[in-house]
Amino acid sequence: MMPRATKHAAPWRALLPAALLGILVALAGCDEAPPERSGAGFAGLGESTAGFVQAGPDTTLRFPEDHGAHPDYRIEWWYLTANLEDEHGEPLGLQWTLFRQALLSSETTPPAERPAPTPWAAEQLWMAHMAVSRGERHAVAERFARSHSAAPSRGIESQAGAEASPFRAWLDDWELASAVTDPGSDTFEHLTLTAFEGEGEARLGYRLTLTAEGPLVRHGDDGFSQKAADGQGSHYYSQPFWRVEGEVTLDGESHAVSGRGWLDREWSSQLLSPDQAGWDWFSLHLDDGRRLMAFRLRGGGADDGDYRSGSWIAPDGTTRPLGPQALAITPLATSPVAGREVPTRWRLAVPGEDLALVVEAPHAERWMTTTVPYWEGEVVARDPRSGERLGVGYLEMTGY
Repeated sequence: MMPRATKHAAPWRALLPAALLGILVALAGCDEAPPERSGAGFAGLGESTAGFVQAGPDTTLRFPEDHGAHPDYRIEWWYLTANLEDEHGEPLGLQWTLFRQALLSSETTPPAERPAPTPWAAEQLWMAHMAVSRGERHAVAERFARSHSAAPSRGIESQAGAEASPFRAWLDDWELASAVTDPGSDTFEHLTLTAFEGEGEARLGYRLTLTAEGPLVRHGDDGFSQKAADGQGSHYYSQPFWRVEGEVTLDGESHAVSGRGWLDREWSSQLLSPDQAGWDWFSLHLDDGRRLMAFRLRGGGADDGDYRSGSWIAPDGTTRPLGPQALAITPLATSPVAGREVPTRWRLAVPGEDLALVVEAPHAERWMTTTVPYWEGEVVARDPRSGERLGVGYLEMTGY
């Protein structure tokens, strides 16, 4: 088993740029601790991706196949956030994410030149994050792994990977997997998530069940999500209708929890343009059953401005894509976090739905001090005039 790094302090909604790639390569072949964490890194997502498959609007998403890995694309993730309450009604937030980065392109690397699928060969590099937030407490762990794309077909068990049917995504014993036993049913409708780290008072993790109470949502143009005015983007869909139940452990103390979850699936070979430094991403569960996904990429828009996009989701899963002119995302206030000023209060507006929200983080200290650092945490949506709570969700911010 490859050495792994664990940090209780910890990215993304995130992505694996070239700077992190070097770190993962180093980890794949030595027992030394990872280098000092970088304060940047997301600009690497705009680097040249020659030879990798490019995301585009002509690709039709297919299920269950697209629940699994896409090794011919450069970057990919399975990304879960959840707004929960414990048995006393106290709110908790959690994140579990599995990231994949391809080292070799199938279009530029003939099969004869690829490494043999042995336990030490690496075509794909993986990173997983786990985070639990409760009040002022924010605990995180991080792991790394590698795999070979041909390993499953050769009967080799990979340290990390993602399979479509029955669905399973894992790194070591951190696993998001289908709990559906009927081979004729959708194996993505009922999942279990298990991830733990540490012992005793340092124990951190969760054992959860996720039950889908609505359909999958394809973002953008039937699953192709444009990320800049020049047209590049990603394949992107979500399951925003998870009912979550189970147990969360923080500082060695376990709590029965329940609430709502949001799982994002995204893969691309060039997520950002070279002139885009990072993004601000929101997933909101409104109390009336509607949901909103919205993001702002800093740079890459018309006239060198920001690029905005989102999805307005009705309670039955009917989705309306929101283009740059249909969505306003405006920072209202910042908080000092990790030696920088980070926006933690925002105004979101969807004029076509007569919707205006103030979205605020109850706790600013949600900085993810992993190898590639970023901010991610729970948010509350309120009516801008009355202050009435209208929903909850998650906010992720990169590149600050």
